[in-house]
Amino acid sequence: MNYLNKLGFTKEQIATLENDIAEIMVKALSDNRKLVSANVEYLLDLGVKNIYEIFKAYYELFLIDHSNFMDIFNKYDREDLVEKLAKNVAIVEYL
Repeated sequence: MNYLNKLGFTKEQIATLENDIAEIMVKALSDNRKLVSANVEYLLDLGVKNIYEIFKAYYELFLIDHSNFMDIFNKYDREDLVEKLAKNVAIVEYL
C-alpha cells in the first residue's frame, strides 16, 4: 500500500494500516490502487485534511466505485461537510 505515500500518508501511517487491517482487505486495497487513489484524491480536492483518520476507520469505503463514492459526498455542502468531517469522522457512517 505504498502508493498511499504519494497521497500524503506517512510510512508510519501505512505500516499501521497494514498491521491493523485484515490481510484480505490490504490485498483488495493494493489490487485496487487506482480506485482507492481516485477516491482519496477526491476527498483531498474537497479540502478534507484528516484523510488518514477517515481512511483508517472506513477503508472499505474507498473501494466503492468512484462515481458512487462522489455521489455520497456530493449530496452535502462542501464547506459544511469538510468542517464536520474534521470534527468527527464518525459522521461518515451517516452519509
